[in-house]
Amino acid sequence: MKQKAQIATLLERLDTYYPKDVICYLNHKNTFELLVATILSAQCTDDRVNLVTPDLFERFPSVYDFATADLRELENLIKSTGFYKNKAKNIIACAQRLVEVYHGEVPSDIDELVTLPGVGRKTANVIRGNIFMIPSIVVDTHVKRISIRWGITLYEDPVQIEKDLMTKLPREHWIRYNTQVIAHGRAICTARNPKCENCMFLTVCPHGLTLLRKKLPEEAQEALQKGHMY
Repeated sequence: MKQKAQIATLLERLDTYYPKDVICYLNHKNTFELLVATILSAQCTDDRVNLVTPDLFERFPSVYDFATADLRELENLIKSTGFYKNKAKNIIACAQRLVEVYHGEVPSDIDELVTLPGVGRKTANVIRGNIFMIPSIVVDTHVKRISIRWGITLYEDPVQIEKDLMTKLPREHWIRYNTQVIAHGRAICTARNPKCENCMFLTVCPHGLTLLRKKLPEEAQEALQKGHMY
């Protein structure tokens, strides 16, 4: 199957099996809370972040409170998210820059967003897509893993993957591609032991077909290679 047709099938099935509406898995009440939550989500699960942020946002309810936060206190509040020392330092510095440069408001421009401490293209695109509804592709671990398994991209670097997907996916599907792929990654296409035999994308997934073929008896594998079976 040619890639263009494969991608069309993948996107059709994503819309069939997963919600078309954009779903943000990080709980937040405003733009800045989502920014902080996304910074915390680096090398950490969304579920863990969602356990931490209620107390965090109660203690520091605004960008101005974060800008004047005590570093050690913030570290203790976010410790369970991992890499907490660096995250705490970046969150305070990020809040300070927002106050000093942007009057406490989170900008929508990606070139401005990535100047904020702790904010890379992934975090910037989460904000742009979920808050400002600007077509953006977020390359997290799920999108990277599954896009490579599907053969849509051959790149390993997230920035290269983002640019590659932007040339191959319809612009109107950019925002929801991330949330749909996250849902699929959680339910079926897990990092370890993916449930390929139960996957609705199996017929258009080179990785899944390869895994299942390896599980076939040796004689069946030989027949498959000779074209005697699908």
